[in-house]
Amino acid sequence: MAVTPRRPEQLRGRVFRGSQVVARGLLTRSELRSRAWRPLFKDVYVDADVPISHRLRCVAAARCLLPDGIAIAGRSAAALFGAGTVDATGPLDVLVPTGRRFGPVAGLAVHTAALAEGDVRQRDGIPVTTPERTCWDLAQWLGVEEAVALVDCLVRHGLVHPGQLRDRARARVGVRGWKRMLRVAELADGGAESPQESRLRVRLVLAGLPRPVTQFVVERGGRFIARVDLAWPGLKVAVEYDGLWHHDPEQFHRDRQRLNRLLGEEWIVLHLTAKRFREDFDGFLTELRRALSSRTARLP
Repeated sequence: MAVTPRRPEQLRGRVFRGSQVVARGLLTRSELRSRAWRPLFKDVYVDADVPISHRLRCVAAARCLLPDGIAIAGRSAAALFGAGTVDATGPLDVLVPTGRRFGPVAGLAVHTAALAEGDVRQRDGIPVTTPERTCWDLAQWLGVEEAVALVDCLVRHGLVHPGQLRDRARARVGVRGWKRMLRVAELADGGAESPQESRLRVRLVLAGLPRPVTQFVVERGGRFIARVDLAWPGLKVAVEYDGLWHHDPEQFHRDRQRLNRLLGEEWIVLHLTAKRFREDFDGFLTELRRALSSRTARLP
């Protein structure tokens, strides 16, 4: 038989430990399992009227689960700083200093590493690794494309600078992971306007192509003509990444034609759709190599 929901005023809109409210007599164990409350982690609940989000789960973990000295890190820290997203039900990255024991805890991805003084700050009451330290951890825990996509966003928000990250990596030569951090820092560029643009740029560079300029503005006679996602200005070759479009496909086609007309025959513009990025990147890469080679051959 279903338990009739009871919602004491003290718990409305709150995150709490189930064992504590049962011990205080605010709820019985059966009432705790009613639809009035939602579990976030083992023994951690929230008022069911409160929307569950990544940030809420970070707050709950900080208040109810994490001992002093353990911080939200990695993807979760990046999301708190506005870089990338973490699904509301996905695991939270937490960083435990070397020598401490914590976990495993369902819903948390627990990482252990040395933490330097100043690597953790409080953000709205949540212990979180600093943007610089977050970049270091992203470089260790993710593939290079994914790490750069998040670091690009942190750079774009002005929270870190690639030079700062390169300096940190070089200052730790010999420390495990310094080469991964240096590689990510060398590839980082805050000009990318989406994670997919970052992934595309990284994949092109790793394929051996010259590094493109992000969000390049094409001018003619000092007058703005167009802005392109990636460009090799000296060769007048550009790539436009066309992600998920929700407007009229015919309008999209006209927009592409208009861009090509604006740039004229002087420029080669290659368009890459999300579908082709997933399914035929090698074919696109061949076309781009051919375009770059044709323009290189024309150089004096």
